[in-house]
Amino acid sequence: MMLNKESHTPLLIQLKDKIEKLINEGVFTDQIPSEREIMQQYNVSRSTVREAINSLVREGVLIKKHGKGTYVSIKSLDSWLGHLSSTTDVIKSLGKKPKAEVIQFIKTQPPEQVQTLTGFKEAYFLKRLRLADDEPIGIEYQYYPTYIGEQLKKYNLDEITLYDVIQRELGIPFSIAKQKISSGRVPKEDLQKLGMTQEKEADVGILKAERRIKDQDENVIEYEKAFYRGDMYTFEINLSRKFG
Repeated sequence: MMLNKESHTPLLIQLKDKIEKLINEGVFTDQIPSEREIMQQYNVSRSTVREAINSLVREGVLIKKHGKGTYVSIKSLDSWLGHLSSTTDVIKSLGKKPKAEVIQFIKTQPPEQVQTLTGFKEAYFLKRLRLADDEPIGIEYQYYPTYIGEQLKKYNLDEITLYDVIQRELGIPFSIAKQKISSGRVPKEDLQKLGMTQEKEADVGILKAERRIKDQDENVIEYEKAFYRGDMYTFEINLSRKFG
């Protein structure tokens, strides 16, 4: 099956998705085809094949054995990994209609803590209220490097799924994501946006999520701190028998 060279989705991502799909469907169970075979089958360059394979190696889907080739490596059940899900996907999984409202989108100098975590001396800051069936359920604070922020200015940030745009339209594939989930408190100035008082916040509980996403060169492409209402939001990890 040929890849779609007319698509906005980069060939690298199309090929990566295709290989992972064949693994999950059980077509590839041991050694995958050689680089040359994949090049010929999908009519792509060697560099595209190598980038797709290296990305899957970093994610733990594949493993390279020196002098032998590239293999599928099956993890045990207790090592299964989840897939990174956008807030939009999670809200849909709850059977609700997702919506976002931009509160602020500016170019700024991030706080010192964010600079330390990301290396951003200057960044675009995006603050969005997230809603499910028009009911506020969370508020997200996100920082992007300036080269991504400049491109995001072209989009209606109330309507897009950021992960889809960044990866498939801007052609910046995610490679590594680290997320920490804990309890927390919403900044006072934003409690009202969630339709809450301090008393209600204490009653329903707040889930705090911090996440850093990196590209293939391990440069941070998103840092997010978000707060979600514990009575209305559930974090979902889509488990599959991940290979690696």
